[in-house]
Amino acid sequence: MQQLTLTAPDISCDHCIMSIRKAVTKLAGVEFVGGDPNRKQVSVRFDESRVKVEDIEQAMEDEGYPVVK
Repeated sequence: MQQLTLTAPDISCDHCIMSIRKAVTKLAGVEFVGGDPNRKQVSVRFDESRVKVEDIEQAMEDEGYPVVK
């Protein structure tokens, strides 16, 4: 399992985190999604053999939360 922390400046509340969690957990291989709206960050634990970082980032962007690289 790999742990990843992503920053998305458009995160502003717990609802944002819930929307991201719902979208990202649909991806095969994602085990956990949590976040901190104050820090504008999302933590994801996933199986890197089943899902790519780019797929996680795309799922967040599709929900309206582009990731800062």
